[in-house]
This record gives sequence, structure tokens and C-alpha cells, in this order.
Amino acid sequence: MSDESELFSRIRWRSRRGMMELDLLLRRYLDQRWSQADAAERASYVRLLECEDTRLWPWLLGRERPEDPELDALIQRMRALPVS
Repeated sequence: MSDESELFSRIRWRSRRGMMELDLLLRRYLDQRWSQADAAERASYVRLLECEDTRLWPWLLGRERPEDPELDALIQRMRALPVS
């Protein structure tokens, strides 16, 4: 397994959350955007995974916005992805 695919597998595993709805939203990002994301965006996603589900859920629903501008930009990109 290449380093890139091993990294992706670890990120996909870390994207599993306690809520199925969060799992689906995070998986949608990985499936639709991860491969074209630059290093800075990928780093933001990894930082996003460190956040508690209770923070992620209102951010991804658009009820709140993160104070961190990089996380906010990532969340806005994630929210704009088409539902497949």
C-alpha cells in the first residue's frame, strides 16, 4: 500500500464519528473533495477531526460557524458539496 493510500485509509477511519449523520457528511467530503484538496486544506480537515462532535454538528448544519477562518472556509466548502 502506498503512503498516500495508507494516509487516506487512516483519515477515513478517523472520520468515523458517533453520529451516522456526521459520518455521512465527512465521508461525502472525502469522496468528493479529498483527492483534489491541497496540503493546507487537508491539514485543516485533519484539524477538524480533532473537534468534538457537538461542535461539528452545528457547524456542518450552518447553525454556527467556527471562529478559526481556515476551519470556517473548509466547513463552507463541505456544505457546498452536492449530495450524491
